[in-house]
Amino acid sequence: MKGGFGQLMKQAQKLQEDFQQAQDELASMEVVGEAGGGMITITMTGRHDVRAVRIDPALMEEDREMLEDLIAAALNDAVHKVEARTKDRFSGLSSGLNLPPGLKLPF
Repeated sequence: MKGGFGQLMKQAQKLQEDFQQAQDELASMEVVGEAGGGMITITMTGRHDVRAVRIDPALMEEDREMLEDLIAAALNDAVHKVEARTKDRFSGLSSGLNLPPGLKLPF
């Protein structure tokens, strides 16, 4: 029993290290959200910080409401991409952890 608990603690420590590494990787990653066929692009980090907004000059002649809608769509696209990459990165981290029956991690 003691050996099993020690092994579980080692696995938990490894899992914690893996999660920290994954968080660091995601924080430094950048994604680009697009709208209007790439006429608006928003570059965002894994922490949801917006790094850049690019608007095709041709859109500046369009009506304000359409431009606002495209900016919102590009921002939402970037957020969804960050969430998808985060989910993908964390999905396999706890798969190798042999938890006792009924014990679940809070994440």
